[in-house]
Amino acid sequence: MGGFFGVVSRKDCVSDVFYGTDYHCHLGTRRGGMAIHDGTEFVRYIHDITNAQFRSKFDANLSTMSGNMGIGVISDYEDQPLLIRSHLGAYAIATVGVVRNAEDLVQSAFGRKSAHFSEMIGNEINATELIATILNSEESFEAGIMKVHDSVDGSCSMVALTGNGLYAARDKLGRTPVILGRSNDSWAVTSETCAFPNLGYEHVRDLGPGEVVFVSNDGVEVRVPPRETMQICSFLWIYYGYPASSYEGINVEASRYRCGAALAKRDTAEIDYVAGIPDSGTAHALGYAAARNILYRRPFVKYTPTWPRSFMPQDQRVRDLVARMKLVPIRELTQGERLLFCEDSIVRGTQLKDTIRRMFEYGAREIHMRPSCPPLLYGCKYLNFSRSRSELDLAGRWSIRELEGDTEVDLREYANPDSEKYCAMIEGIRSRMGLTSLQYQRLDDMIEAIGLPKEKLCTYCWDGCDMKG
Repeated sequence: MGGFFGVVSRKDCVSDVFYGTDYHCHLGTRRGGMAIHDGTEFVRYIHDITNAQFRSKFDANLSTMSGNMGIGVISDYEDQPLLIRSHLGAYAIATVGVVRNAEDLVQSAFGRKSAHFSEMIGNEINATELIATILNSEESFEAGIMKVHDSVDGSCSMVALTGNGLYAARDKLGRTPVILGRSNDSWAVTSETCAFPNLGYEHVRDLGPGEVVFVSNDGVEVRVPPRETMQICSFLWIYYGYPASSYEGINVEASRYRCGAALAKRDTAEIDYVAGIPDSGTAHALGYAAARNILYRRPFVKYTPTWPRSFMPQDQRVRDLVARMKLVPIRELTQGERLLFCEDSIVRGTQLKDTIRRMFEYGAREIHMRPSCPPLLYGCKYLNFSRSRSELDLAGRWSIRELEGDTEVDLREYANPDSEKYCAMIEGIRSRMGLTSLQYQRLDDMIEAIGLPKEKLCTYCWDGCDMKG
């Protein structure tokens, strides 16, 4: 998914940009970058963070950077921030989102016979450079950003650092957050509010969908007003978001407690205790345990010093290895017990199936699973959550394929938790995973737990509802 952090300050801001960007490492997989403007020119570094922490890669660079404006980004795919020189001037740019119609936009740029692309990843053009090319085709940053919003099929939030200040723009439907903060002598923009407290920033407000602001030492100026329609990604509260962060005024950890409580109110399974699949499943499990007044315990613990989040590596075999190696089971808390696990979601289920098998090998008597969102039936079109994945690899879809074969299927009945087809799909997943029981969160309960109206949330992964704006 990725995330960014930017600062405009009356003092040197390198430390704030460095640590603020580091607070976004849970969002990215491949690259980290920083660009600082020293009053005359840009100094930029980009490093591979696939197998190393962001901080360790940039420690040596900090002494060579100084300035009162800067941006940093954690990227799940491409190198950024990029340094651009155009008729708009020199600037550094970082983006978050996905461009599904990239090839069409590239061919359109080539049609003007004046565009070229130098930042390549394999055979793919760097999406951030493509965004900059669209932006540069207009007479101002504001017009260019609006053209990006109107051109991109997918999503795009961005920061663009100039010699005079910082442009921040939220995706046209607000699918990803962009949030303003302020300290005594600085302004900041961030994807995650968890970056603010320890750096001395106070949350000011969230940008609206499609809103563009210009941040300077004189303050924040709205250059393009927000649009009315918002479709923020629901998965921020269920899985992606950091527990200490809030979006649209709603804290992630508190929302996960409510999700767990919603699971509990519909459950009657007789169990000995509740556990969470760490990390994001932990808060859901605590909410569940409190709502049913059942003991919460940890039958395995997560080894974090050297193992990253298991969704990060691009190779499925490496993801499975990471998932296995980082979870260390505890036999004394497992043997002979009836366990109920809360999990943020079941995507393909390959890692979870292995975890369940291992817990039975360690003596569990029963294992019940309660995912905190409905079955995923559609691959995400708006973020990089499913960049290299086929929809047919989703646990719900391969269960449907076992029931229906390879014929084209209307998924609406499978998205209805009160239908017979839904029940058959869940039973197929349960059987394949080797679970004693499996009960998913209902979409209406999940939405209520998040605390925003459904029309303000993107729920495409679960129900296929698609709003392009």
